[in-house]
Amino acid sequence: NVHLEMERNNERYQFLKWGQGALDNFSAVPPGTGICHQVNLEYLADVVWTREEKGETFAYPDTLVGTDSHTTMINGLAVLGWGVGGIEAEAAMLGQPISMLIPKVVGFRLTGKMREGTTATDLVLTVTQMLRKHGVVEKFVEFYGSGLDHLPLADRATIANMAPEYGATCGFFPVDEETVKYLELSARDKDTVALVKAYCKEQGLWRNSDSPDPQFSETLELDLSTVEPAIAGPTKPQEKVLLSKASEGFRALVMKDNASANLDKNHSVKGKGFPLQHGSVVIAAITSCTNTSNPSVMLAAALVARNAFAKGLKVKPWVKTSLAPGSKVVTEYLNASGLQKDLDALGFNLVGYGCTTCIGNSGPLPEEIETCIKDNKLVVSSVLSGNRNFEGRVHPLTRANYLMSPPLVVAYALAGNMAIDLVKDPLGKGADGKPVYLKDIWPSNREIAKFVQDNITPAMFRQKYGDVFRGTEEWQAIKTADSLTYPWDNASTYIQNPPYFAGMTKSLTKVKDIKGARPLAILGDFITTDHISPAGNIAKDSPAAKYLEAHGVARQDFNSYGSRRGNHEVMMRGTFANVRIKNEMAPGTEGGVTRFMPSGAPMAIYDAAMQYKKEGTPLVVFGGQGYGMGSSRDWAAKGTVLLGVKAVITESYERIHRSNLVGMGVLPLQFHEGTTRKSLKLDGSEVFDITGLEKGITPKMEVKLTIKRANGAPQSIPLRVCIDTANEVEYYENGGILHKVIRDLAG
Repeated sequence: NVHLEMERNNERYQFLKWGQGALDNFSAVPPGTGICHQVNLEYLADVVWTREEKGETFAYPDTLVGTDSHTTMINGLAVLGWGVGGIEAEAAMLGQPISMLIPKVVGFRLTGKMREGTTATDLVLTVTQMLRKHGVVEKFVEFYGSGLDHLPLADRATIANMAPEYGATCGFFPVDEETVKYLELSARDKDTVALVKAYCKEQGLWRNSDSPDPQFSETLELDLSTVEPAIAGPTKPQEKVLLSKASEGFRALVMKDNASANLDKNHSVKGKGFPLQHGSVVIAAITSCTNTSNPSVMLAAALVARNAFAKGLKVKPWVKTSLAPGSKVVTEYLNASGLQKDLDALGFNLVGYGCTTCIGNSGPLPEEIETCIKDNKLVVSSVLSGNRNFEGRVHPLTRANYLMSPPLVVAYALAGNMAIDLVKDPLGKGADGKPVYLKDIWPSNREIAKFVQDNITPAMFRQKYGDVFRGTEEWQAIKTADSLTYPWDNASTYIQNPPYFAGMTKSLTKVKDIKGARPLAILGDFITTDHISPAGNIAKDSPAAKYLEAHGVARQDFNSYGSRRGNHEVMMRGTFANVRIKNEMAPGTEGGVTRFMPSGAPMAIYDAAMQYKKEGTPLVVFGGQGYGMGSSRDWAAKGTVLLGVKAVITESYERIHRSNLVGMGVLPLQFHEGTTRKSLKLDGSEVFDITGLEKGITPKMEVKLTIKRANGAPQSIPLRVCIDTANEVEYYENGGILHKVIRDLAG
């Protein structure tokens, strides 16, 4: 897989290696090493940093921003950090400040101790549901309380990792003995460890069991002993379902969409000798930084595999299995424990170190299975130890996707169907013909803890990170240009010079009102960045596919949207192209479809946008609540602006996407409470004016939206401008954050 990765993405890696030579302060951890968040946790972060200045050494807390929303994982190690869009990060590297409103800090008090049979994943899914319900968008969350005395650092990192899923800017844990213990385990330098302890105690950043509780704007509380085994799905990370209710919930899901569906009916798979049903688990993946960074759940999965294999259980033949840890250290301790061979025996073989199924890199299913699913309109499932299960993300054909702990991923792969009750029903029959239940193969907390203690050593971290920047021979062999500017290849389908600065003037042009705009899409609640800019599979009949084919790319070499994010021509065509997105302008359809106005002709969103651009018609997009949930994917904003969208109007935004829109010069607007796209009865035939911008932009100002319908008088309503700071005002006035940077550099 690493060989394929280098072959398919060679141009991207050439670009990165060129960057290492052309820039003074840029280093790349080569591919095949791990997921950035896990590498950060296990190696890069120091908790306390130092710098030399005028002969003195200054110590200060470790902080960071990252170009992925799960940067927040490092808060488990008491490093304050969060995700920003690539646009904002690029500007920061060029000297721009990161501006934000001072956030409220929500305290989350943990008490008690996790009970037998529960995992860190069960805990994080419980926390995610609680905080999403409470509402923590644009807020910091800090965990405190006596429960921290019983919470290993890897469990803290799992909780911190999923801050984007519960909506917070970050989920922070304090420095204490557990922090120091992890730094020692992961082979951090002894002087660094000593400095962390001394500095944090001196600065009042150290937590003891008897430390007084901090004061917070708002508080929640959870007794760890009340956490029960759970999964989340079928389409959102906050949709927690108790394991005991999972079968019942899945059956209700299928019946809701098709009351006459027969969940027990078999549908034969041509030439395979096995059938599929509604609920068949076709993908089971131990994947993602969220859980593969946590030795207790990884070793629990391996112990479940060992116990199942010993009893003669096998994974069902229609399940595609994979193991993709976030670092090579995981492989070291799985091998040291002797448990990797048990995972291998069940088909959970190592496929690589990086983001796989969780980001949509699940790869294809066998053609016969895909045909059976399509022909019979089956609601099949994926199970993964990831952090996101949004529609269309994991695989285009898995309509139900469930997040869960790695040991439960193994269990569901053995059972093969979401309609089976894992608490009551057998997973299958053992070699002796007797039924085997989940309780028969589930390891005890004590056994898991012993395997963690006996098989993970500082030497593993020292060895695997000893030469982390060297990379494979293939990485070392990549040739790059020795130049200060990148030599663009106009024939490339991976890397192209983007047109963001075409027609840019040295001096600012006055902001104008938006008049005569047409809607490109009217979307519902909880539209994710995956809906707006998918990262996974490029559908064979999509505008992006047609572009690649026209440029001589064979279908098997399409790769993914995520891998082609350096080519705006592909990514523009992929914007709003998620196979599950529903545009209310084109009822009864799924995928990137709209109606071109005023004719009303159905058309691909990209094709319509290009036609509007030819006519000089500005565009707007409407949405509901939580617009832009999910990854910090900057292409959700870049694609939006390149399609000609001037403003997005919603009920509420997730933090990073709102910031990304401003950073690309797209105006984020918000309805006043009580007004929605539905209350306005928008159908897409309207024409819109947005006025009040020419008077000058100020943070949180109001503008007027005038709706012109074919029949009836114009209707005007106020909207709030979701530009929060003076810096963001400048970015919007400049047409984007990078335009501001370039004008500043040009004087």
